[in-house]
Amino acid sequence: MLIELSITPSGRGTHLSKDLADILKIIDDSHVRYCLTPFGTCLEGEWAEMMAIVKRCHDQARSVSKHVLTTIRIKDEDGVNDKLIANVASVERAAGRKLQREVLVESE
Repeated sequence: MLIELSITPSGRGTHLSKDLADILKIIDDSHVRYCLTPFGTCLEGEWAEMMAIVKRCHDQARSVSKHVLTTIRIKDEDGVNDKLIANVASVERAAGRKLQREVLVESE
């Protein structure tokens, strides 16, 4: 299954990088496949494991904020794995070319 997870701790100002880095450490330490995006994180795994990670991430945000907005979208397809890569590759095949996956940033 794929989960798109977005967590926003409220009342912490406009710079949430440190709070989000602490949440991403939970995901990284879980050793699940994931992909960070500008608006959230996509994770791939089994239901119980994904829900446990979502709970730990939400709990981390709640430890620093009294008001947290956690949004998850789930794509669950029986017997299918490696969708983080396969879904993008499928669209690239349909487009007939590789698509931009990362923003290239010039070094300072």
